[in-house]
Amino acid sequence: MIRYCLTLDLKNDPELIRRYEEHHKSVWPEIKNSIRNAGILQMEIYRYATRLFMIIEVKDDFNFDDKKKADDANPKVQEWEHLMWQFQQSVGTGKNEKWVLMNRIFEL
Repeated sequence: MIRYCLTLDLKNDPELIRRYEEHHKSVWPEIKNSIRNAGILQMEIYRYATRLFMIIEVKDDFNFDDKKKADDANPKVQEWEHLMWQFQQSVGTGKNEKWVLMNRIFEL
């Protein structure tokens, strides 16, 4: 099993943040299925202010490119991503880049 950590920022608007959290109390079953089908075994998202932090544990053969291809081909995932984008803002170098992989800098 491999663990990855990713980050993303929300727009700095308390109402948008509230709505974002509400959506995550009842994530659509199709989205949960797409996550599991990609080989993600465990996923947690934490928030501090506008910063989100995601931890995923994946199967050894998990591949981000394969997940992206499957997501791009799944209309329900695209609908969810479009909905979520109204709450999110890019932290990466690309203007529409969402979750960005973090580098571990310390381990005890």
